Amino acid sequence: MPGPAPAQVVETMALPAPDLFSSAGRETGLGAELWDGASAATARSVLPMLAQKPLSPAASALARSVLATGARGPEGAGNDPEVAAARAQALVVLGEAPAAQAILRRSGGLERSEALSRVGAEAALLTGADQEACDIAQALSVARDQVYWLRLRAYCQARAEDPAARLTYELAQGVDRDAVFGRLMGARLTGTGDPGAASVRNGLDLALSRSLGLDLTTAEPGPGVGPALSGEVPPPQARWPMIATEGPVSAAMAVLAQGDIALAEGVRGTLVQDEVPQAGALDLALLDALIAAASGRQDRPTLDRLVERGGVGEARNRRRAQEAALLLAALGTPLGPQARGEFVSFNLAAPKAPVARSFAMDQAAAARLTGETALLALWTSAEAGPGGPGAADRARIIAALSAVGLADHARAFAVEGLLALR
Repeated sequence: MPGPAPAQVVETMALPAPDLFSSAGRETGLGAELWDGASAATARSVLPMLAQKPLSPAASALARSVLATGARGPEGAGNDPEVAAARAQALVVLGEAPAAQAILRRSGGLERSEALSRVGAEAALLTGADQEACDIAQALSVARDQVYWLRLRAYCQARAEDPAARLTYELAQGVDRDAVFGRLMGARLTGTGDPGAASVRNGLDLALSRSLGLDLTTAEPGPGVGPALSGEVPPPQARWPMIATEGPVSAAMAVLAQGDIALAEGVRGTLVQDEVPQAGALDLALLDALIAAASGRQDRPTLDRLVERGGVGEARNRRRAQEAALLLAALGTPLGPQARGEFVSFNLAAPKAPVARSFAMDQAAAARLTGETALLALWTSAEAGPGGPGAADRARIIAALSAVGLADHARAFAVEGLLALR
């Protein structure tokens, strides 16, 4: 008789941890190599900042684009739930809750991460998917006694007419009493009494206020809640609110700020220097620079005019012309010999970004590290505030973004800077 068959040796291989950056929130046009070579330390520094500091429209558009892209994350950070949660939270705050929701729906392990689950629940509540938020709360296996989850479970139980809702509500108030939550949730539980004014500090407040039929237009929205109230996701391209003052030049700048380059060019075609009301030579040069920047065209005659205006007139107007020349040159319009000779004498304000960070951005751009360059540009932008960086830092950002193929965003930073000089 044949002997027993030899035992088979089964080799096992540990599966790599899932990459939490690989899921896309929407189509952005950026490739899967976005984060190649990017620093995990930089990502850990910058991503939380994007949800905490106000950004200019150009910086917001850049942040939303890179964060919504599906690409394997920075080495050492792609499988870190805290970093992934910071990415999703920044999208929520920047008005892209649907993108964050799409990413987290395709990400594994939410139930094992309080941070990821919280962003997922808030994104769901902001988009009106209350049951999805309740499912996330139910599935969570860690930190379930944190007050946010007690409050959300109380709301979910009330939706389901579960008698346990009142006990959960009382537990939440015992952990951290909140007058607004107490007022809204108390009215939700009793079904009687005046709940008072709506609150839209976050997704949970919004869901409670909606469920009570309150007027949401009277409340001051918290971060990321405004777009949820309007039902509109910010456009992928940067747009700038601008009220035109008197005169056709201001009107042309205002329509360009809303993305209508053709109309701005049409208005410009009707204007003749020295015959334009409420506008001088510098105003026309700034409009021409704006049109060139927005359309991605080199415009050496306009650059020459700006350099010329940078050496004459009042100090304030000289500064405007000098900074405009710097921004247009940063986009790639070359300075001629004479203009370059005049340009080098300009006493432009010094940059505010740390020298090491600016050098690192230049190095990243030279190495074509798209994601790293974007993160370092966003770091400087976030520290600058809602008006965006000054001309010196902005010019460096424009050149760096252009070098890594983010030309649309480089143009947006240039347009933003030029609009500030109007």
